[in-house]
Amino acid sequence: MRALYWNGVNDLRVGTVKDPEIVNPHDAILKVRLSTTCGSDLHFIDGYIPSMKAGDVIGHEFMGEVVEVGPEVKQVKKGDRVVVPSFIACGQCWYCQQKLFSLCDCTHPKPELQEPLLGYPTAGIYGYTHAFGGYAGSHAQFIRVPHADVDCFKVPDGVADETALFLSDAAPTGYMGADFCGIQPGDTVAVWGCGGVGLMAQQSARLMGAERVIAIDRFPERLRMAREHAGSETIDYTQVHSVLEALKEMTGGRGPDACIDAVGMEAHGTGSQYAYDRVKQALRLETDRGQALREAVMACRKGGTLSVLGVYGLIDKFPMGVIMNKGMTVRSAQQHGQAYMDRLLAHAQKGELNPAYLATHRFSLEDGPHGYDMFKHKTDGCVRAVFAP
Repeated sequence: MRALYWNGVNDLRVGTVKDPEIVNPHDAILKVRLSTTCGSDLHFIDGYIPSMKAGDVIGHEFMGEVVEVGPEVKQVKKGDRVVVPSFIACGQCWYCQQKLFSLCDCTHPKPELQEPLLGYPTAGIYGYTHAFGGYAGSHAQFIRVPHADVDCFKVPDGVADETALFLSDAAPTGYMGADFCGIQPGDTVAVWGCGGVGLMAQQSARLMGAERVIAIDRFPERLRMAREHAGSETIDYTQVHSVLEALKEMTGGRGPDACIDAVGMEAHGTGSQYAYDRVKQALRLETDRGQALREAVMACRKGGTLSVLGVYGLIDKFPMGVIMNKGMTVRSAQQHGQAYMDRLLAHAQKGELNPAYLATHRFSLEDGPHGYDMFKHKTDGCVRAVFAP
């Protein structure tokens, strides 16, 4: 089959790779109908997350059609149109029973690669380094899905492929981030980042009852999407002296009740602290540019909630003293997609959440490297590049 694979830092290629096979009786094989880029992919493409190997098929956000199932698969069958959360869950371990699916104890085949860094291994994820399991990714014609009965969700009639696609990762990540905020009527939520996850977090915050949502970014087309699709007020951080002061002014001096970081380790910004991060990251003295995270910590009101969705590694100058002295609550996780999928599919059926607008650019799989280049550099207003194998 044809697939998009990692060949080295900033070197993506399309080639012929081995077709996936049923390995365990609970596996399914999907014909990938659509897959898409994700901002977290850029971290290993740029070399900030190690343990990639040449030839690794990438991609973790996808939907498709079941073409083969193992003998123990009972809930899905050949011909079903399904969406699959990006983290692989067994459904049986203690963490899955607590609905902490991205922390599954059973789906990481290489825990020795994570334990030195995290203490304990997380769940495996498709197409995202050997440190996260080494599973083949979704930018391919076919993909193996372990634990198909737990991880495949049938897409209802009336929900389009492009809508279902983003229920794999962007929508559940943003929805979880808003859920972490414990939103109450009248709350103001500020969201750093107007990419796919940030936009989904903004819409989800609205669905959960936030009175105001404020979005921070620098790209006019993304800020416009935030206003049009999420009803957000917006801040272009390149046009204000201080995001902190702008948020204080917009909230009568108190600050947002909750702040969501949907940016992560390759944040852009302004000022001396951003320059400091750029130099240290370039020299590999730290993995993260933490501008958005630090701003969110500073801007959140006293006693408020910080929800961290951006991917981080080793960050320098993390303001723990600010969090402690302000009495803040911090919640973070990789997305527990299986816990939210039924709700997200219901929202999609009712037209309350339709993330299809994120698909600003569509490509064949053969044009995958070009699609990622556009996505990375945000040329032509690219929010997400979608591939149709």
